[in-house]
Amino acid sequence: MKNLLLLHGAIGASDQLLPLKEKLAAGFENHLFDFPGHGGKALPGEGFSIDHFAKSVLQWMDEQQFPSIDIFGYSMGGYVGLYLARHYPERVNRVFTLATKFAWDEATAAKEVKMLDPEKIAEKVPKFAQALEKRHAPQDWKLVLRETAAMMQQLGKSPALTDDDFRAIEKPVSIGIGDRDTMVSLEETIHVYRQLPGAELRVFARTPHPVEQVNVDQLADAIGDFFNRAD
Repeated sequence: MKNLLLLHGAIGASDQLLPLKEKLAAGFENHLFDFPGHGGKALPGEGFSIDHFAKSVLQWMDEQQFPSIDIFGYSMGGYVGLYLARHYPERVNRVFTLATKFAWDEATAAKEVKMLDPEKIAEKVPKFAQALEKRHAPQDWKLVLRETAAMMQQLGKSPALTDDDFRAIEKPVSIGIGDRDTMVSLEETIHVYRQLPGAELRVFARTPHPVEQVNVDQLADAIGDFFNRAD
């Protein structure tokens, strides 16, 4: 069976993708991975960055002795997957993204950062704060949010992937977006899809942004169709 790496989103963790892993178990050898600072992993001393996250994936692949791999990436995980396809094409076979934020500028980053205020989250949505605390223990979930906010501010100033980068990706890519996603626009998704030479676009019906609200059966069928296709 093909090896498939499942990458989680910002402030998330690999356990959020367990239902998808189980649904795909019959067709793939699935692998979960937590980015540094997420899911209890130690926070990197140099802070969060797409480049550092990508290199952590490469290190894991080396440890597992995978010369290359297929990647499904949710949200930020999709951005990391495409970054790998751009800068380390020999290590990536195919990439499937879902709900990935592509359009980064300072205004967008500022808007995203506003939603990552740990004090406000603890005060206004305590259940979410408790979930984050549990998700990232023993690391401080508030620090995870602050590091994520700093990374987003840097993306706003200097995106890790530009249109030129997308046009240089030659690997097969499936760009997925939910029709009810309020964090990622259909317009930015279509724009990136049109830059990628070997891409297809998938719009998932009745699908919002949170991965917990995605129809796992529908997503698993799309993943199976894409990764089992002959090159």
